[in-house]
Amino acid sequence: MDTIFALATPEGKSGVAIIRVSGKNAFQLFEKFSCPPVNPNEMGLRTLIVNKKLLDEALILCFGEGRSFTGEKVVEIHHHGSLAIIQRCLSILGGISDFRMANPGEFTKRAFEHGRLDLSQVEGLSALIDAETTAQLDQAQRVFKGALGKVVGGWRKDLISSKALIESAIDFSDEDIPQDLLKLIRIKISVIKSDLRKEIDGTIISERISSGFEVAIIGAPNVGKSTLFNALLKRKAAITSNIAGTTRDVIEARLDIGGIPLTILDTAGIRNAKGSIEKTGVKLALARAKNADLRIFVSDNNIFDSFGLKVRDGDLKINNKSDLKKNKDVDISISAKFGDGIDELLEIMVKIFKEKVGKASIAINERHRNSMVRALNALDAAERELNSGMKNIELCAEEINIAIRAMDSLVGSIDVEEVLGEIYSKFCIGK
Repeated sequence: MDTIFALATPEGKSGVAIIRVSGKNAFQLFEKFSCPPVNPNEMGLRTLIVNKKLLDEALILCFGEGRSFTGEKVVEIHHHGSLAIIQRCLSILGGISDFRMANPGEFTKRAFEHGRLDLSQVEGLSALIDAETTAQLDQAQRVFKGALGKVVGGWRKDLISSKALIESAIDFSDEDIPQDLLKLIRIKISVIKSDLRKEIDGTIISERISSGFEVAIIGAPNVGKSTLFNALLKRKAAITSNIAGTTRDVIEARLDIGGIPLTILDTAGIRNAKGSIEKTGVKLALARAKNADLRIFVSDNNIFDSFGLKVRDGDLKINNKSDLKKNKDVDISISAKFGDGIDELLEIMVKIFKEKVGKASIAINERHRNSMVRALNALDAAERELNSGMKNIELCAEEINIAIRAMDSLVGSIDVEEVLGEIYSKFCIGK
């Protein structure tokens, strides 16, 4: 396998730049830079010499095989971030036999191939790099540190144990096996199914953390939706006027509150529109509002239901223009124009979304959810076969195998040796 290298810091001039090298011949670079080698798993300050000329003074970190991110020998060169030095170092490394520039994501690929990361951790690392808010960061860190792998590993262990019991019943029926074998298997399957349902439900929240929760501001024309939109963003992002129907489309903007990513939607005033453009805007507003994670109904006359959209549990009712009209039958009264109540509204929104974030799954994307759904369906089928007793026990075993393979797609693999190992340890078959 080739030794690969790449710039590990962003391109461009900087105070410090880092070039990472990974592969079996990584330590050969010291010879090219005419400097003494650094011992594995140590660091040292070295003067880089090229063609008997000083190139730079750099801090060099060396990692031995099995001790690095990729699992291979790795060298990191921390040098001054001059564009000339970066290009010269990369050029020199490219001239070493069996050295080549790394492909996108290849360091992470090698970490996976050497068992340093499982598939879910690779996805967690990608999410970690893309994180923009603390909620996204916390979620990515959990997956990158192996939280999903640990949970799935526990499920797989119980399924392997169940499979081992079934294999024992099939192949060694005359042995002294537990009388309540089917009950033990049924309990294990039931517990895993319950956990899977919880995680599957929570992936919707996890994906929202990644993409941003949607908050729709809804109301009749000219009640102050766009003014509220601007007040929440603390900038003028939507045009406001006294003319009804000024906003004819859905305007959206990103907002980070309490570390939680939100997309705020300023919807077109919902009413019986006349023109085709306005009708399209109202139709789009209705569609986006129905699917929003939080709907904020704004009114200045105590009428909130609008054009078929009715206030439901979880929606917020806001009385706007509180400087002009008072209304007690609402969640909060504000004056978007003058900023009264905006901080209180933001606190309410933070509380709502923190409760939602607390229900997030450790699984974070559609691939994870699909794998868990396949596993759940297989365990449903296994449970049905199990209800027929020993008659369909082999079919039950096969459905458990399908569930295990679904989990394999998340974090790893399993072979027959693990099942045999369970049988040997519990029933002394080898003696």
